[in-house]
Amino acid sequence: MSNATILIIDDEQNLRQVMSRVLELEGYVVLQAGNIKQGLKIIEKEDIALVISDVRLPDGNGLDLLQKIKELKPCTEVVVITAYGTISDGVKAIKAGAFDYITKGDGDEQLIPVVSRAIEKANMQKRISDLEKQLNRKFGFENIIGESPLMKKSKELAARVAPTDTTVLLLGETGTGKEIFAQAIHNSSVRNNKPFIAVNCSAIAKDLLESEMFGYKTGAFTGALKDKKGLVEEADKGTLFLDEIGELNLDLQAKILRFLETGTYYKVGDSKPLHVDVRIIAATNRDLLKEIEKGCFREDLYYRLSVFAIALPPLRDRKEDINALAWHFLNFYAAKVKKPVNSFDPEFLKGLQNLEYKGNTRELKNIIERAVILSNTSIIGADLLPQAQFGSANNNSRSSSYDLSAIEKTHILKVLELAGNNKTKAAELLDIGLTTLYRKLHEYGIE
Repeated sequence: MSNATILIIDDEQNLRQVMSRVLELEGYVVLQAGNIKQGLKIIEKEDIALVISDVRLPDGNGLDLLQKIKELKPCTEVVVITAYGTISDGVKAIKAGAFDYITKGDGDEQLIPVVSRAIEKANMQKRISDLEKQLNRKFGFENIIGESPLMKKSKELAARVAPTDTTVLLLGETGTGKEIFAQAIHNSSVRNNKPFIAVNCSAIAKDLLESEMFGYKTGAFTGALKDKKGLVEEADKGTLFLDEIGELNLDLQAKILRFLETGTYYKVGDSKPLHVDVRIIAATNRDLLKEIEKGCFREDLYYRLSVFAIALPPLRDRKEDINALAWHFLNFYAAKVKKPVNSFDPEFLKGLQNLEYKGNTRELKNIIERAVILSNTSIIGADLLPQAQFGSANNNSRSSSYDLSAIEKTHILKVLELAGNNKTKAAELLDIGLTTLYRKLHEYGIE
């Protein structure tokens, strides 16, 4: 049984009433309309899962109505009613987006299965739509934590440029949330139901980056056994996020510039130009103007990328946001590692305000994750502050980079212990790749 709502649009009242009775016995809520005008009024006001409509109505064509329904309610399915001997009308309707068609005079054994399948599809479409909305809220600007004036300004600028197709350049130190902003811009744009492809230009070997970015043809180089799509093509109709764009070599910068200007590119080993529709969001922690002076970055590419530049403030310049971020990370990691840690000692929060945060939000996140893992009670105490373990962050006898490395090493050791020395599980808890974990173990001399 179902309580889904169905709208029947037909100018034959007897037919509407017979179909309504049959469907109501199946548990559906059924509404009726005698023409397109009445039907559209109901569709605008009610949550209709399925419309069953005659192809030929007194005030218009059912196929035109089908298009209007899909514009108004994309998740609503449509089944058309055709007259006997006019199957071509039903075929045209399916090509125009109808779920199926039935012929006047068909018995219940034809009507009910078609309606059941259509309702099932409509429900699935609704669930997908709801999930997409939840995803958009998750990655929307409202979920970027920070109410400091500097962060509010950055969010306001990003929200204004999001609905456009303008190229955006995000500027900020490592750990300031550039990818989170890029994702929010994408999810607040008209491209939000298309791919968001993120490329870390510093994480891919320079000799592989071009083929990863643009793809390659069979035989382009040793090992190119078949054609491969590039990330640019994967992002078609969506957004391509080029993180750490300052790491690109000059040759690839020239190709990115041509792509930005024309929308065309060449696969490695191909002479045929390809075209895609992609919005570019770039990010860097480098001072690109200084890189231009040094001859390491193209000036024309910089001006093409910085049509709309947004600076993301470092955490040390918005310390009023630290507590909100700390609580967010506490809730997240307590749930992730399944520990009943639910509050902070006030001295711990006070101590967080005294750190330098050269690693910005990412550093704060690591501090809270480590504290959650080490805590033996439901309250995170001041003894779990980094300076309590390694000395003050302002201690001139040791460098900040040493302090951060020491914190990271200890953190990895504790997570390994929590994971029973299972490196795969530890990498999952740390939210890093297994290869990255092995590299860090080697760096810190951990066997």
